[in-house]
This record gives sequence, C-alpha cells and structure tokens, in this order.
Amino acid sequence: MTQTIAPRVRTLVLLLLAAACALLAGAGPASAHAAVTGSDPAQGAVVDKAPARITLTFSEQVAMSDDSLRVLDPEGKRVDLGKPSDVSGTTYAVRLRSGLSDGTYTVAYQVVSADSHPVSGAYTFSIGAPSKTSVTVSGQGTDDGVVGWLYGFGRYVSYAGFIVMVGGAAFVLACWPRGSGVRPVQRFVVSGWLALTAATLALLLLRGSFTGSGKVADVFDLSLLGQVLQTKTGAALVSRLLLLAAAALFIAVLFGSYDKRDDPREKRDLTFGLAIGGVVVAAGLAASWAMSEHASVGLQAGIAMPVDVVHLLAVAAWLGGLGALLTALYRAPADAPVEASAVRRFSRVAFGSVLALIATGAYQSWRQLGSWSAFTDTRYGQLLLAKIALVVVLVGVAWISRRWTGRLTEAVPAEREKVRAGVGASGDTDAGTDAAEEHAAGESAAERADDGPAAGESPAAPAAEEPAADKPPAEPADAERAAQLARQRAARDAARQKRLRDADPGRSGLRRSVLAEAGIAVVLLAVTTVLTQTEPGRTEQEAKAATSSSASTDAGASGALTLNMPFDTGGKDGKGIVTVDLDPARVGGNELHVYVERPNGRAFDIPEVKVEFTLKAKDIGPLPVVPDHITTGHWSANGVQIPMAGDWEVDVTVRTSDIDEVTVSKNAQIG
Repeated sequence: MTQTIAPRVRTLVLLLLAAACALLAGAGPASAHAAVTGSDPAQGAVVDKAPARITLTFSEQVAMSDDSLRVLDPEGKRVDLGKPSDVSGTTYAVRLRSGLSDGTYTVAYQVVSADSHPVSGAYTFSIGAPSKTSVTVSGQGTDDGVVGWLYGFGRYVSYAGFIVMVGGAAFVLACWPRGSGVRPVQRFVVSGWLALTAATLALLLLRGSFTGSGKVADVFDLSLLGQVLQTKTGAALVSRLLLLAAAALFIAVLFGSYDKRDDPREKRDLTFGLAIGGVVVAAGLAASWAMSEHASVGLQAGIAMPVDVVHLLAVAAWLGGLGALLTALYRAPADAPVEASAVRRFSRVAFGSVLALIATGAYQSWRQLGSWSAFTDTRYGQLLLAKIALVVVLVGVAWISRRWTGRLTEAVPAEREKVRAGVGASGDTDAGTDAAEEHAAGESAAERADDGPAAGESPAAPAAEEPAADKPPAEPADAERAAQLARQRAARDAARQKRLRDADPGRSGLRRSVLAEAGIAVVLLAVTTVLTQTEPGRTEQEAKAATSSSASTDAGASGALTLNMPFDTGGKDGKGIVTVDLDPARVGGNELHVYVERPNGRAFDIPEVKVEFTLKAKDIGPLPVVPDHITTGHWSANGVQIPMAGDWEVDVTVRTSDIDEVTVSKNAQIG
C-alpha cells in the first residue's frame, strides 16, 4: 500500500510545483507600487511652443539617476540637459535644450519606487504638430526579460525557504520536540535555510541589473553591486544574510545539543532560550521584507510594517509547520511516529495562525485597495480574490485534517499486538517465517553434510576424525549464510515497521488531507509572490483617474479650459486631484471653478485653495484668485480677468492642514 502511495505523492507534488511555476511564468511583467499620475506636457498633447522642462508626477517618491528621465527628438537624439530634479515631493523635472524644432518627442522614464520595484515606461507629446518618430516606446521594462524572470523566481524561492525553515523549526520546538532527532525533519528545515540563503545571494547579484539595464551580463558587475548595497533593498538583503548566519546557529543547536539533552530541567531551559532566540531571528527575517517593500510606503507605514511581520510569521507557522508535519507523517521511522498530541498541538497553532492571517490580511487589503471596486477593477484586487479563495479552500481542507486528528490514536493496540506477535495482514506469522528460516538453515546444514559418514559409521566419527585445519574453509559459507539471514530479518523488520506505521487508519487519512493542504499551499505561495510584485489597487485606480482626467483636458474649440493636477502635501489625507475649470478661457472676464477630489474620485474639503495666473513671456502676474467655498470639494470665483492671450501658467496652492501645503502647476493656452 505504501509503495503505491509514494509514487502518487511524488507525482502530485511535482504537478503542483509545475502549476505554481506556470502561474509565475504567466504572470507577465510585474507592475510596481509607484505609478505616473501626471505629466506636463501630458501624454499625446500638442503644444504651440517648446516647453522649458518636462515634469512627471508619481504616486510616491522614487529614486532617480542621471538617465532616469530621457527626452528624445523624432530622430532618437537626447534633448534633455541631464540629471532630473525633485520639484515637490513626488514631482520630478528635467530641463530641455532651447530651440527645439516641431515634431513628436518621446519621454522615457526608468526609476525605482520607494517599495523597491522598478518603474519604467514612455509616452509622446508634440511641438507644433505631430510627426513621424524613429523612437520605439514599447518594451521599455527591465523586469520582463531573463533577469526579470530570474528575479521573480528568486523571490518565490526566498519566500518558500523562509516558510519552510521558520515553520519547520517552530513545529519541532512547539509541537513535536522528539522531531529534533528525526533525520527527514532535519533535512526539511535545513533545506529551507539553504533555499533562503541561496535565493538571497542571487537576488543581491540580480538586483543591479533588474533595476537597471536588465542585461544578464550586468549581473556580476561589481560597480552595480556596490550601488545596490547603498539602497534600502540592498541593506535589507545584507541584513537577511546576517540573520541567516544566526539562524544557522539556531538550527545547529536545535538538531544537536537540544536533541541530546536528557535532563527535563535542562531541556526546558534550552527550549525557552531557543524559543526566544528563534522568534527574534524569525521576526528579523520577516522585517527584511516588510521594511523594503509595499508595507514600508504609503498609508500608515508605521502600522503596516509590524502588521506585515506578523502576517509573514503566521504564514510560516501554518504552512511551514504543515510541510514539517507532512514530512513526519510520510518519512518518520516507525520507532519515532508523530504522536497524536503533537498533531493536536499543531492544530491549535495552525488555528491561531489562521486568525492572525485573517486580521492582518483584512488590514492589508483595506490599505492596498482603498475601495470595494478595486477588487474587480484592478489586477491586484483580482489576484487578492484568488488568494482569498485559495485560503478558504485551504481552511476547509484543514478542517478535514482536524477531524482526522480527532480520530487519531497513539496506536491501534490490537494491530500492534498482531505485529509484535508476527501476524501479517494475510494471516501469516512471523514466527512461522522464523521457523521456516530455521528449517531452511537446518536443510542447508544437512546439505553441507552430504559427504558425511558411510553406513555403519558413527555420526560423530567424521567430525572427530576431521582435521582442525579443514574447518576454517566452512566459515565463509557460514558467514555468508548469516549475512543472508540478517538481510532477511532486516527486510522483515522493515515490513513490520511499515505495518506498524500504517496500522492506524486515522493516521493514514490525516496524511492524505495534509498532503492536499500542502499542495494548495504551494499554489497559494505562488499567488502571494505575484501579489507582492503587483501594483496595489489603490495606486492603480489613482493612476487611472489621473490619466482619464488628463485626457479630458481641453483648451480647444469648446472655449472652456479644464486642468487636472494630482497633488501630495505629504501629510494625512494629503493626496488628491485638483481640477481647475476656466470658462470661456478667453481674454476678459471668466468663471473659475475648483474641485478637490480624493484619488478614488470622492470630493472632500481642505482648509485652503488659492489660484494664480502668470504669463511669463510678457512678465505679467502672478494674478491671485481666492475662490469662495461653495460645497464639499467645490470652490468658485466669478469675473476672473485674463488681460492677454498667451501661454499662461496656472498655479494652484493646496493646503490640507496647518503645516501641509503644496503648489502644483500647469501651462495652458488662454485667449
């Protein structure tokens, strides 16, 4: 029975791993946390004269290099003047050369967001009129090639290694102390440490190319590695390696001196010390992710990071412990089976982990989505729904495992007595087998005496007359027979141990349900890995709102002007979009309306809004306008005088608190 189950187990695990890899491979390029929420000139815009600079506004602060913002003319030549400058928080600008000719220009950007993900893309605008361009704006990403795939796979392996190592060690220490001496469990935990260490080293080497050129040749560029070590992500990876050295010491003690302790008091003290040290190391490893990825930026980062640490530890305790239990159920020797008490303890640990996951997952979902519509309208929300569905299925299978745990007994006395008595499943007795072997041994001895005494001779006579020197040649045959009997006894003992281990039907059912849990967990881990590399729904919706607002900007035939400008004052509720409507946008009196909305499109009030108009070409302005508050998120002013037609700069000052204020600007043709 066990021999037929083992191949099926291996096949199922391989299929699940293949499905997980296919899910990772088909995920497409990973979107980053930061997104472009505004630009000036806007995408596809046609301006009358060449702008002095190009500005891009992101949803969060980003890291830039000298080549992060490049502006290319229709022939593909750079027309920018060098390193971008930080205009105001999340808005960055690069100055352009003077005297640019008419035609279509390409703005290409490649930055690294605050949560460590690379952001790249390109768009076009035109001066005078659109023209043909030799610049290709597609394929600007660095995370969709070989290096990007390797980096994503390394992230998956690092998460899996962390879960296996931390969860397996926690299972041994908290649920099954006897498991510290079981070789398969030891190999399980050590394999997690090796996987996490190897993946961390690989990520450190791949990081420079991943956020830069995306070329395989740059993976071993030491200058890039030096730059990576100065970044937040590089520091997190190095910290992880240092913590893994401490984890190696923890594992050595757990599977070394801890297993050899016989004195209950000494073992209890060592258990307490290992528990404290293990929690500190595991929390530090989890923090290396929390402090460098999604949790470290955005809304309530100070709360989100410790919540993320708890979330990762709960995942490890549940899924890693599940893997250790599966290993023990299938690979533990019969003389050291997993006790029912250990399974019950793990069941309680898993239940507590699920509660922690529900609480922390709900907070993370609210933080990253921002609205119910993001569940279905964004890729992050869709992946999150898939993850929730997998967790529900996993909890259902875990409930089945809990039922088997309730039926599990330490042993089946009758079956154990049968095994000890040598009674097999077919009714044959081991005693009978032993007797048959002894009979065979007797026959073999008789065969060796075929050339024995002749008729009438005493049976003992030949032995007495046989020279002592003739006896040694018989010893090799006796030794060979003894070795053969030893191998037979070993095989029989192994078969007896298998029957002993499989004697409890509850244990067999538990193995099957735990195997199903582990298979679902593999796919769940793959979805989670993709989720951590995907742009959060809140950011995606904000970018979509800004893009649609920019598309609605119109200073043409309608006679009305609409300007949409994302802002971020840096304080609480400091992000939003301010919309300026000027009608009829002509010389003379105009009606001005100002609307302030949150990134999700909901109107909200702020303490102060001011507008200024400046015509720099004629040195006119700034002309201040202080609109009156009409209703929630709406301000208005009548009789706004525009004295001359031209390319006016519209500055809007937004104050969201006593100290949080920002001014955003856009140019528009008025008159």
